[in-house]
Amino acid sequence: MSRIPQPSQRPTVKTALVPPSRSRAPSPSKPTPSVSSPRVRTKSVPKSPSKAIRRPPPVENEPPIPKITLSIKEAVALKRAEARKAVSTRVGLGNSAGFGNFENLEDADPVAAKKNEEETPELGRWSVKETIERARSTGTINLSSRSLLCIPSALFEIHLGVTPDSLKSVASEPPVSPSMDNSSSSRRTGQREGPAWFEAQDLHVLKAWNNDIIEIQHEISLFGSLKTVDLHQNKIVLLPDTFADLTALTILDLSHNSLTMLPSNIFALPNLTVMNLSHNALSELSFGAPFSKSSSRKARNDTFSSGGFFGPVITRASSPLPRLSVLDVSHNKLTASTIDHANLPPLMTKANFAANPLALGDSSPTPALIRALSHLEHLKELHCETADIGDDAFPSNLSTSESHCFPRLQILDMGETRVTLEGLQSALSGLKQDITYDFTTEEPPEGTLRVSIGKKVVREPWELEAERRVKKRVSKNVISTESTSDASKTEVGHDHTNVVKEAWELEAEQGLLTEGGRRRARAAVVTSAINIAAPSKPSSLIGHGHPPTSASTSQSSSTASLTNPQYYNAATQTLTLPSLSAPTKCHARSFSLATPFSSPLSSQGKTDFALPTPTLPLIAISAQPFAQTLKTLVLSNRKFDLCVSLPTTCEVLLPSLEELVLEGCGFGDQVSVTCQDDTGTATSPRSNDTFLPLLTRVFPSLRTLDLSYNALTSASLQQDALSSLILADDSNSRKGLRHLRLRGNRIDGLDAFQGIAELFKGNRSVPDWKLEELDLRDNEISKLPAELGLLPLDVFLVDGNLFRIPQRRVWEREGTRGLLSWLRGRLE
Repeated sequence: MSRIPQPSQRPTVKTALVPPSRSRAPSPSKPTPSVSSPRVRTKSVPKSPSKAIRRPPPVENEPPIPKITLSIKEAVALKRAEARKAVSTRVGLGNSAGFGNFENLEDADPVAAKKNEEETPELGRWSVKETIERARSTGTINLSSRSLLCIPSALFEIHLGVTPDSLKSVASEPPVSPSMDNSSSSRRTGQREGPAWFEAQDLHVLKAWNNDIIEIQHEISLFGSLKTVDLHQNKIVLLPDTFADLTALTILDLSHNSLTMLPSNIFALPNLTVMNLSHNALSELSFGAPFSKSSSRKARNDTFSSGGFFGPVITRASSPLPRLSVLDVSHNKLTASTIDHANLPPLMTKANFAANPLALGDSSPTPALIRALSHLEHLKELHCETADIGDDAFPSNLSTSESHCFPRLQILDMGETRVTLEGLQSALSGLKQDITYDFTTEEPPEGTLRVSIGKKVVREPWELEAERRVKKRVSKNVISTESTSDASKTEVGHDHTNVVKEAWELEAEQGLLTEGGRRRARAAVVTSAINIAAPSKPSSLIGHGHPPTSASTSQSSSTASLTNPQYYNAATQTLTLPSLSAPTKCHARSFSLATPFSSPLSSQGKTDFALPTPTLPLIAISAQPFAQTLKTLVLSNRKFDLCVSLPTTCEVLLPSLEELVLEGCGFGDQVSVTCQDDTGTATSPRSNDTFLPLLTRVFPSLRTLDLSYNALTSASLQQDALSSLILADDSNSRKGLRHLRLRGNRIDGLDAFQGIAELFKGNRSVPDWKLEELDLRDNEISKLPAELGLLPLDVFLVDGNLFRIPQRRVWEREGTRGLLSWLRGRLE
């Protein structure tokens, strides 16, 4: 019975407290559950006003709060900051509101977090310190284009644990990354700061080009495993002596610096294969300096340790650079006497001595240098362009007296030097290689030596192939067009294995579609027949190995020389005078125009002493019996006396001349003219006349004019002069030009051609226009007028000029028609 009143007392006590809660609660139907809950609810009475405020918006129907969209950079910064905070504080940081372990988004702001983070790579490049640290795992470091004053000391401290000595050229080295020291420690807490000892690699590639480095620390020798050092485009004046202790070095590039001398032991590097020292101020190359008797150590036993017991072991070579294959010392101050040619590296395949004063002061050591280079068995390329070197460096017995003279040479570049074609031909006549003088960008085939002399004119491979085929076709024994086509058809008919070709195809292959091609083919056949049937005798030639006499200089001897079959071909009515080069400047009596008896006829640019010396000797030619019927006149490379000699009797000379070749004569806009009578005395002093109007006046029947490789400019191409030269005129008996070749001149504008092209606006054809070929290659034309597309040309060549529009592929793909069509499209 004692248990009954006890439970009844508790509800009676609690019931006194229930009514106030029931008055506030809306549902009185739950008396029993409220027995335990009123304890908590009675104490939450002060918070009831806040519930009343939050009660109006319905919580159940309210949409969920959308998450804030973060960028990739902000998300990465958020994760990094979250990880950093989790490591620093192991205890939870309050409730999360959708931002991980942070109370709000401000704690994970990427702008604020960036102050404590490592600098991220900008444009794909890490900071200097991060680059140095990463090099511990890769073994390669690239510090190029960072405006460094020296190699960073952090490189020595991080990789070697050595603080280098301060440099005189750098008073105070700027800090590598001042804001990274504290951040890196906080970022890498609990992580390994660098690679493990078994993952670290020795530094073997160092690139620091395009900086402001003046001096290099001598502690660079402690990187004994370096194989590649690239320090070009800096301001280095001097290398430390310890730089030569990098015995594992294979590639060294110190070009475009200010070096005046090199450490002597640098020529004792045993593994160096590529050495680039171009564009410096070096004045000597002492290959044998480390091996001289005066050196402190003997090179044969030069194996020692530097820097104590733990220092690198240095093993030097016993001969100068035994593995060097490429040496580039162009654009320095080297002379032949300061190059130790007696100790040249034996395995060199490419040597570049361009733009050096090799013959400055004393030119006698220059032949010794060339002889030493000719003894290198592996040498394939020798470049001496724009260097001070002449014919005296190539003795005439260079290839005949030596058993091994340039045995593997493929490229010999003597462009823009004093070396002449005749001097090289006599010096290299005994070589086993086939010598070619055509310059292309392709590698020459095995067994061929490509020689470059004078100004380089880069020619495409298809141009060389076309010229080769033309020479092969001309050399064939073609008697006439008809006989050639009939014989070819008969031969094809007997041989059933060959493809039967039509007559026009055979003529196209042999270059017989044009009248000029057929005439040249007949000339070649007749010339070969004359040389085989009746070879020239020494007694019939004037000036071959004999001193000139008074008879040889008379007018009769000149006439006899011009009618000689050596110069005049009666079958094709062609007169070809040999080239005349200007005399050398060595001695006044050392120049002679007499052809040696042993040399081939006019093959080396030498000629009969009785021949006239002016470039265009119209007085001597007009006095010949064949003057009225002469069809072709070839006067190439006649530069001895650059003038035109005219008689005073008549104005029109050589009325039947159809083809005039003045290639490489050096004519400009004005030409010197001399007038002489029949006796040979000058009636008036020399005067200057405009070149193109003079040719128009003297040669009215001209159909082909070749003025390639002269000095003509745009000033000579006036519209009236050009119209008189090109267009036909019945009143003046002018037939009109068909072929005009102006290649290799100094033409920079085509205003005259543009004016002539205006004649074709609205006219499909102009009766006086006969031009079929216009060659403007290798000039200085900066703009190609669109009006030239109106010209009805079959061949229009514009390679090698300065303009960039149209692009090269326009005419390479579609030829002349495509180029003219493109120009006409620009007009529309």
